[in-house]
Order: sequence, then C-alpha cells, then structure tokens
Amino acid sequence: MLALWVSILWGGNVVAIKLGLGTLPPFWSAFWRFVVGAATVLVWAWIKRAELRPKPGEWGSAALLGSLFAAQISCLNLGVSLTSPAYGVVLLNAHPVFTNLFGHFIDSEDKLNFRRLAGLTLAVMGMSYVATGKPDAALAPNPIAGNLILILSAALLAIRALYTRHLVQRINTFKPVVWQISFALPIFLGLALFLEPPLLKPITWPPMAAIFYQGAVIGGFCFVTWTQLLQKHAAGVLSMF
Repeated sequence: MLALWVSILWGGNVVAIKLGLGTLPPFWSAFWRFVVGAATVLVWAWIKRAELRPKPGEWGSAALLGSLFAAQISCLNLGVSLTSPAYGVVLLNAHPVFTNLFGHFIDSEDKLNFRRLAGLTLAVMGMSYVATGKPDAALAPNPIAGNLILILSAALLAIRALYTRHLVQRINTFKPVVWQISFALPIFLGLALFLEPPLLKPITWPPMAAIFYQGAVIGGFCFVTWTQLLQKHAAGVLSMF
C-alpha cells in the first residue's frame, strides 16, 4: 500500500517538471529542485539521527550512484522540455521494462519466465509506438528527440534502482539518497552556469510550487520511502507500482 501511495505522488512529477521548465531551464530546474530535496532529506535524517557520511570504502559507491543520478535526472529534464507531459509520464514509467530485464541478470532479483517475457515484449511494443507519436507542437517542440531521451532516462532509472537495492542491503536508507543528491548538485550547477540563463521568464508562484513539489515531495519523501522499500523488496517487483 505504501508503494502505491508513493507511485501516486510520483505520477505528478513529470507534470510538475514541465510546469517548472516554463520558467527555469532544465539544469537550473534540476539544481533548485534538489536544493529543496536535500534540505528535506537532511532534516529527516537529522531527526532519525542517521549516519550520512561515506565510510572509507564507500566513496566509490557514492560517486557511481551520484553519476547515475545526475545522468538520469539530466535526461529526464531535457526530455520533458522537448516533449509533452503526457508522453513524458508514459515513457518514464516504462522503467519497469528495463528494471525487470536488467534484474534478470542479478542474483537477488526475480528471474524472467515466459509470461513475464511476453509481458515485457508487449510493453516494449507499446513504448515504441508512443516514442514515435506526434503530440501537440505547442507542448512538444521536438517530440522524437524528447521521447528517446526519456527512454534513456527510464533505462538509467532502472539501473539506479537496482544499484540502490544492492547498496541498502548493507547501509542505512538515508545514505544513498543523500549521496546521489550531494554528488549531483555540483554537476547540475556547473552545467546550468555554463549552458543556461538563470530564468526564461519572471518567477511566479505556480513554477515555484512545482519546484517545491519536485524537491520536497518527490526528492525528499518519495526518494527516502522508495529506498526503504527497496531494502525489503526486489526492484523489479516495486517497479510495477
């Protein structure tokens, strides 16, 4: 039930991203989103007295997770900026296809059987159909490129989920969330400063509310809760919610 509620909240993420991108370019949007997300997670971790700093043997894992996270979120924001929110929701939520496919080769994950493979085949066919669609031009300036970038984001999300599941078998669930945000924030800031203007138009409250939703609700509550669920359940099973 908790996984279902988290998934419902996550369903508004792409819409919130699209709303925020009307005012903030993709990398600035990612940066400010995870400034809010980092503050939310750090307060929660402080309340729980959770250890956050990587131990000497954990820095490599933290860097790899942060790199995956930065790449996945960058693809997400860039893809959503080029296609429509409806297409974005469908394509990003194709990540269970990749999670179950990649998870087949990991000992701790569920294996594919004929029925699951048939279902994944149908899902890939549907994903391919959506990826070649033509949404409203006003909402999607370059839909094919945006859709393909979102498929890449979904694949990276699957890899990140599987790797996070591996990590949380031996560390507390706050660590990977803080690690990935901490390593990715300087990347987002550097790309934003180098490639984008700070604003596309004057700030109003709807895009700011969208950034808060992406940061506090998704980057804070949903990320931590989903990581706690990954500690107990296979990534392929959770990805279905």
